Amino acid sequence: MSAEEQAKAYAQANFETAHSSYPKLFATKFPRRSGRGCVLDLGCGPCDVTLRFAKANPGYTLHAVDGSAAMLKYGRRALARHPGLPRRFRLVAGFVPGAPIPRRSYHVILSSSFLHHLHDPQVLWQTVRKYARRETIVFVPDLRRPSSRAKAEAMTQKYSGNEPEVLKRDFFNSLLAAFTPAEVRRQLKQADLPGMAVEIISDRHLLVFGRT
Repeated sequence: MSAEEQAKAYAQANFETAHSSYPKLFATKFPRRSGRGCVLDLGCGPCDVTLRFAKANPGYTLHAVDGSAAMLKYGRRALARHPGLPRRFRLVAGFVPGAPIPRRSYHVILSSSFLHHLHDPQVLWQTVRKYARRETIVFVPDLRRPSSRAKAEAMTQKYSGNEPEVLKRDFFNSLLAAFTPAEVRRQLKQADLPGMAVEIISDRHLLVFGRT
């Protein structure tokens, strides 16, 4: 999603229902987590989810990575609206694998709605393995593919019917490109990430979570 039109539509879209639930779900899944640490956010987009995690977890610093300069532009604008937060953030431009990620390992690895953009899902899972340490928390919410094209069309109308055409098109294509829970479990097995669980969290989302 590197085009300015796509980035602008995504940054201005209303993802409140899904995105506001992620920090709460994170707290529920990891009640005994440390209150301090460094978070790696892979595929951060315009940083809406990253910002929500930062506000919910004031002891975290965050390194947010994305390959789209347009998305990071909107991420910087969003950060500027929250005085005090920019000092806890570092935005990193680059594609994975190969992005200049600042640390060798992280306490938390987050990736929201990035998996379905990848032609090879192992790009994400091998990056998780590379930057995890013992007991790193992994939290990966993403879309899950509906059982038919007709259901994808109905979901697109239900959840993005009032959004710009570019966003409706991208959401529909993302639903079709997303993985099923069974497919994600096979990916995790191939990646040798046995500590991860896969859970359906809505009619259109799944969650991968666990500790390495």
